[in-house]
Amino acid sequence: MLGPVPPAVYVEIDIAADLPQVWELTQEPSLHQRWDLRFSEITYEGAPLDDGTQRFRYSRRIVPGFVVTGWGETVGESRREDGAAASALRFGSDQKRSLIHEGSGYWRYLPTDGGVRFLTRYDYEVRWGVLGRVLDRLFFRRAIGWATAYSFDTLRLWLEKHVEPVHPLRALAAGRSPRDLPRASRCLRRPRTP
Repeated sequence: MLGPVPPAVYVEIDIAADLPQVWELTQEPSLHQRWDLRFSEITYEGAPLDDGTQRFRYSRRIVPGFVVTGWGETVGESRREDGAAASALRFGSDQKRSLIHEGSGYWRYLPTDGGVRFLTRYDYEVRWGVLGRVLDRLFFRRAIGWATAYSFDTLRLWLEKHVEPVHPLRALAAGRSPRDLPRASRCLRRPRTP
């Protein structure tokens, strides 16, 4: 037996930027794919449906010659009177090589005195039976959680310090300070307790 179901991936970061700026860099595919380590490419498929749902395709090149592709749909956005915003999505892959079969989650944008608290929570089902569940628990869930946190800090640096998302080795070679490199450790990985 594998024990309890692992927790969903949760990542949160405070960003000193206006909500419309954060929204644009997270909702526009050509910008989103620049800062999010989990994706090599994101493209919308046609116009939004009548209910506002937007379908998209994504890919991630793992190593040369090994690409995982998938599908997704944003299932809406909402803006509340308090100024917060949210975006929900479903995603998955039909490729047998993808450990992730299907999942869902959300992004929340909460106004703060200093900008926006940007957070996500998502979970997914894996394929490959017991082997897939073991790989997910021992390695993959931690790795994708780390990649999400690293990406959120990349986004923060882009918005706060105008540090363009680039590979860390290129950034160091170009003379960027190590302080201006993304770090997953700058993010919360568990929800705040009230």
